[in-house]
Amino acid sequence: MPTINGILQTLKSENRLRTIPEEPATDMLDLSSNDYLSLGASFREFTKEFTDRFPDAAFSSSASRLLSTRQNYHLRLEDMLQRLYGRPALLFNSGYHANVGCIGALSLPSTLFVCDKLIHASVIDGLRINGAEFKRFPHNDATKLENIVEKESEKYERIVVVAESIYSMDGDEAPIDKLVELKRRFSNVILYVDEAHAFGVRGEKGLGVAEEIGLTEDIDIIVGTFGKAAASAGAFAVASPEMKSLLINLSRPFIFSTALPPANIAWTILMLEKILDMGDARKHLAEISRTFTERINKIAREESPSTSQIIPFMTGDAAKALKIASRLRESGIIALPIRRPTVPPGGERIRFSLGAGMETTQFERVFKVLEEAANEV
Repeated sequence: MPTINGILQTLKSENRLRTIPEEPATDMLDLSSNDYLSLGASFREFTKEFTDRFPDAAFSSSASRLLSTRQNYHLRLEDMLQRLYGRPALLFNSGYHANVGCIGALSLPSTLFVCDKLIHASVIDGLRINGAEFKRFPHNDATKLENIVEKESEKYERIVVVAESIYSMDGDEAPIDKLVELKRRFSNVILYVDEAHAFGVRGEKGLGVAEEIGLTEDIDIIVGTFGKAAASAGAFAVASPEMKSLLINLSRPFIFSTALPPANIAWTILMLEKILDMGDARKHLAEISRTFTERINKIAREESPSTSQIIPFMTGDAAKALKIASRLRESGIIALPIRRPTVPPGGERIRFSLGAGMETTQFERVFKVLEEAANEV
């Protein structure tokens, strides 16, 4: 049986041993953050407004939502989300909690989950923890998904199709329009879309890809997070009144976790108000993302799958990813290597995440390092 030290040595020999970053990003271009609207980078601008408007926001809720009396701000934020999406919303402590909790609540008898091959680990953990029946279809392959649903639809009372609107490693998008078509064909299909990397940055109000393409009402469960573009913490699920009640009663992360502090929720309210009016920032982010992707395509001599602010530079090798990340840091740029198990073998990469507060002129140092690395191959 392998020892702990043996496991660690194996990880080290495979260039997969991780450590928590300790160096601050002071005076460096941070392309590793999910602060897509650059709200977190400029949070000091809003601190006075926050303290003036929310002076009574406590720093602990002291209990779970089902037991706490300190949740006026929680209810207020859920009301805001309900007005925006046109359906009830339920808050969770994190995106991980939201997915594990929603999957758990939906793991009812005669239910099959059908998930994209590249779905987030939190969904996979939710399926495994709850002993759910599930199948996976090749990434963004709507035809293979349709084949699975056609084959299984009569065997199950409900089939839950799970996808992300923007995928966190490749930055590409799910074919939501095709997923909606499938849902319309099969009355027992429940459509579940995680908008974690789209919330704040896509759509007229920043509600995500579903809003952008006008299909929000066709998705049964929409999950979003506040820890990325919203520069806060926590997450939410939007669903029907009946589904919300089911989540409240069966979602174990919701039931058994101390609720997020009211001060945290009050901050999220402030950030959400800002996001709704950041249409110009969303357009700018889209523009610099396209420019960045075009340059990456030329350097890598292949087409990137990205259609978003998340852009991968593929290395196919963990050691090479570490080396490039080190060179980028020496040039004043933080961009971290992505290795197994986050991506499959051969999928190693540098993952770049852009923010609306950036300008294309800041990226020249990045391209110089990548061009040098590409010429060494």
